[in-house]
Amino acid sequence: MAVPSPGYSITLRVQTPVNFTVTSELAAAAGAAGAAVTALDVTESTHEHLVVDISCNTTDVEHSEKVRQALEALEGVTVRKVSDRTFLMHLGGKLEVVPKVPLRNRDDLSRAYTPGVARVCQAIAANPEDARRLTVKRNTIAVVTDGSAVLGLGNIGPAAALPVMEGKAALFKQFAGVDAWPVCLDTQDTEEIISIVKALAPVYGGVNLEDIAAPRCFEIESRLREELDIPVFHDDQHGTAIVTLAALQNALKVVNKKIEDVKIVVAGVGAAGNAIIQLLKAQGALNIVACGRSGAINRNETYTDAHRVWLAANTNPENFAGTLHEAVAGADVFIGVSGPNVLGEAQVASMAEDAIVFAMANPDPEVDPVIAAKYAAVVATGRSDFPNQINNVLAFPGFFRGLLDAGAADITDAMLVAAAEAIARRVSEEELNASFIIPSVFDPHVASEVAAAVAAAAPRNH
Repeated sequence: MAVPSPGYSITLRVQTPVNFTVTSELAAAAGAAGAAVTALDVTESTHEHLVVDISCNTTDVEHSEKVRQALEALEGVTVRKVSDRTFLMHLGGKLEVVPKVPLRNRDDLSRAYTPGVARVCQAIAANPEDARRLTVKRNTIAVVTDGSAVLGLGNIGPAAALPVMEGKAALFKQFAGVDAWPVCLDTQDTEEIISIVKALAPVYGGVNLEDIAAPRCFEIESRLREELDIPVFHDDQHGTAIVTLAALQNALKVVNKKIEDVKIVVAGVGAAGNAIIQLLKAQGALNIVACGRSGAINRNETYTDAHRVWLAANTNPENFAGTLHEAVAGADVFIGVSGPNVLGEAQVASMAEDAIVFAMANPDPEVDPVIAAKYAAVVATGRSDFPNQINNVLAFPGFFRGLLDAGAADITDAMLVAAAEAIARRVSEEELNASFIIPSVFDPHVASEVAAAVAAAAPRNH
């Protein structure tokens, strides 16, 4: 599974002897070391030496060092510096605040700030609803985390989570024109998080909860939805569920099966797994088996977690009580939101004919997609270097754009389904095939069409 990735892109500044073949020798040496060369620039040329910047993708930090060593092994070559391009992108952060109005003179200042701003404040005090019309609240959301479940890194805390939240905010702006700001909280106490978010809410038109560990994330979202008059959306749950449903709708078309007829096995019963199962049931799925680390959730066991209790009561109609490996035998669909390498070749081979495999753990999926493709008709992952990337970027920017445009306070299953169907429709009947069941994250129409679908399905609260 280790392939060169832009996430481990480096630029090596290399001093070399002067000759006509040196650049090709550098490219060949980097390629022989397993790197994917993306750029090669001569930055300095004298009668004594050349200085060349060679940029390439590697698989990890150790691989980067091997590439450096391979270049230095060339006669007369010295590597002056190795720059990690990912770290360079993050220098100083990825966000800035830019005024929307000109402040060129005293007249501008008098309207934007004192004395003119006082009249706007009084208008909002008299009619609080005007805050949505006259402030950033109209187009701004909070991206809230406690740093307890960041990517696949685990509980790394709020400061370490900030680069992810900055990236999320950048995606909101890039894809849907939504202004978002990271709110990384230095507490992992459920009541404190709820209290802080409620206190911050006047500034924002919505709250995107991010990378908060289960099961606390369930209570935090539920309470905030009850106690706030703005929409609260936990992307790890509902964003994942939306894109999964969208991909599954199209995958089922490819294999000519219906959602109510197929057996679906879901590996992972945390935030994403629970939300996926609930949305699939809302769309008509009847035979879902949810599997945790100890096997299938079933009615013979006693569970203390309310979400497992719900799963036992609402899934697994045959009350199957075996392992994940046993559960996938004969299954039509496997959906993985768990961890790497939980399935092997034998398990995929045991699935039904024209099986569908969504192995979405990142960066390493539940089964090697190359192996899965030997047996399954449709294979998707969460990775960008394989076909059919199931990525939340397809959902959350447009979803919040629709929420803000509609002035919505609540989020319903109908809105989630509408978003999934809008994403699925971006793949036309002519385009649909086993390697193209979900649109690209760079499809310029996805966010706007998701937004329109969500706004149309939203209850009118304002």
